[in-house]
Amino acid sequence: MFGPMNFGVPAEEARRRAHELIKLLGLPEDVAEKSPFDLSGGQMRRVAIAGVLAFKPSILILDEPTAGLDPRGRKEIMELFNRLHEEEGLTTILVTHSMEDAAKYADHILVMHEGRSVMAGTPTEVFSDAERLKTFRLGLPRSVAFQRDFEKLTGKPLGKLALTEEQLASGIAAALKDGEQ
Repeated sequence: MFGPMNFGVPAEEARRRAHELIKLLGLPEDVAEKSPFDLSGGQMRRVAIAGVLAFKPSILILDEPTAGLDPRGRKEIMELFNRLHEEEGLTTILVTHSMEDAAKYADHILVMHEGRSVMAGTPTEVFSDAERLKTFRLGLPRSVAFQRDFEKLTGKPLGKLALTEEQLASGIAAALKDGEQ
């Protein structure tokens, strides 16, 4: 409630937003009554995110938002940001070293190297150029690397670049099924 109230949002509206965001972020209701110092690391991060979202921004800039989170917390937070992007039309700029997050959640990727933009495109376009990425000391998402190894080992191209583990599993299943026929 602190941020919005400092920008003139009435206390009742700030309280309503806070409780709405507590629910949205999967936090227990009693978190509203606790000191930030009594929260776990993951809860503190979610409360900080709620504080930003309470301003109802049209653009959200996230710098390594999942650093230090366990895999479950990481997935939950990224799914939340993705849902806000899709359902609320919230423009999201994600600064990350996680190729998996970039592949799964980005509509457009801009690769920066030594302060300059060196590559740009859709995830498929960017991750299709493994050699160029390597020159900037970047790897491929695990699913894409596994796909390349699978295709090389089996000689069965999956066709579409598998940007997620789900896409990879579907592609391999289809390739193996086609091989049985």
